[in-house]
Parts: sequence; C-alpha cells; structure tokens
Amino acid sequence: MDKHKSRLDIVNIVLEDCIIAYPVSSFVISLYKQYMDRGSLSKKQLQGLYSKAAAIKGISPGKLAGLEAIMKKMSTRNKTEVPIHAEIIEKDESLLLLMNEILAKYPQHKRVKFLKAKFENNEPISPTEIAELKKFKSILLKT
Repeated sequence: MDKHKSRLDIVNIVLEDCIIAYPVSSFVISLYKQYMDRGSLSKKQLQGLYSKAAAIKGISPGKLAGLEAIMKKMSTRNKTEVPIHAEIIEKDESLLLLMNEILAKYPQHKRVKFLKAKFENNEPISPTEIAELKKFKSILLKT
C-alpha cells in the first residue's frame, strides 16, 4: 500500500471545499487541475488558495491551520534587487600616467596592460595593485 495514500491530504480537501463554495471560479478550478496533474502547488498558489478558503463561512479552522502549516514549511524565494545604476568609480589620472609611462618603455608588460584594461573598464584597482605599479616604475624606469 502506498505510504502517502494513508495520510490526510489537506490541500486536496481544501481545494474540494473551495470548488463546492466557488463552482465557477476559474482560479480554484485551475489550482485543482494543477494539483491533480503535478501533485503539488507553489507557495504563492497555496497563499491564494488560503485566502479563498478563509472567505468560506463553514470551513473548519483545522483545515486552514493545516494549509497554513504547509505554507510555512515551504521555503520562500527572495529575489535580489537589481541596482538601478552602476557605481561610478572615480578614476585617478596619476595611475593612468604611471601605466602609460611604464608601457611607453615596455609595451608588452602583461601585468601593466592588465591593470590598464581594468582601469579603462571602470573596475576598482586595489591598493596592493597600486603599490605594484609603483614598484614596477621604480625597478623598470631606473635612469
């Protein structure tokens, strides 16, 4: 015997009560069809079903409490907010001059080329990378 068949199906019971109370409601009918096809409903759908069932006068408070317990057990997905505008990083022109000075003498220096590309793409340059550029200048441009 199926283990799940022996338990009470609160969602199905509440759906059937809602269908009896609202026989022409397309929302309740679509929830019922989806529940029969998939065997479950999303948290938002259960919340909609709960609000419909709460409006029925003769429904048992135990059924509503069971439905509410099922909803509370489900996880809630929180969508992160998309930033409206990208953070503008203030460019330090002295860094650009420093990088251009190094690249003028050593145009194939990969690390300086990488940092310059990062600078031009408005990506932040860390203090260690700035110290690295100053170190390159002192080593490479000894006169």
